[in-house]
Amino acid sequence: MPVDMKETIAQAAHRLLTQKQVKKLTVKDIVEECQITRQAFYYHFADIPELVAWVLERESDRMLQKTQDLDDLEEGLRYFLQMAINAAPYVKKGMNGSYRDELERLLTQYMMRFFERVIEAEGLFPSRTRWELKLILRYHTQAILGLLREWTDEDTKQLDQIAHQIYLMMGQVSPLE
Repeated sequence: MPVDMKETIAQAAHRLLTQKQVKKLTVKDIVEECQITRQAFYYHFADIPELVAWVLERESDRMLQKTQDLDDLEEGLRYFLQMAINAAPYVKKGMNGSYRDELERLLTQYMMRFFERVIEAEGLFPSRTRWELKLILRYHTQAILGLLREWTDEDTKQLDQIAHQIYLMMGQVSPLE
């Protein structure tokens, strides 16, 4: 079976951040963890932000598929929040590095893309123009990011109730009403 080197590199970065608790992720750390050359890393990714973008794209696709498989938008939102909570330590470490602005931009971009795909798949806001949909997406993306930035252990205990409230607000509240 052929080795998916991009996946191998992504798993190494994840191990470094979660298990080995590196303070700052570097290409040097990743290539040593994978036992590959720097050239091999750069063949697959231009830099660490591109690696993060690849991981976010792949995870966004997986989350959308899982959300659609659940066939319940509220349960899909709960799943999304749970994934964000699980990824929080990984993301926080990345935000402490030199790629903070790039990571924040990527997270916002992929969260927005995820919500856009959910809106399309679920047929939400059918009477809105494209411009209005973009505004609604920006509004809800920033609201969710704000919640996640300030997330507490108590919030995790109340995850089902929070997902339910967000679901109600997303379906019924837009900044245009």
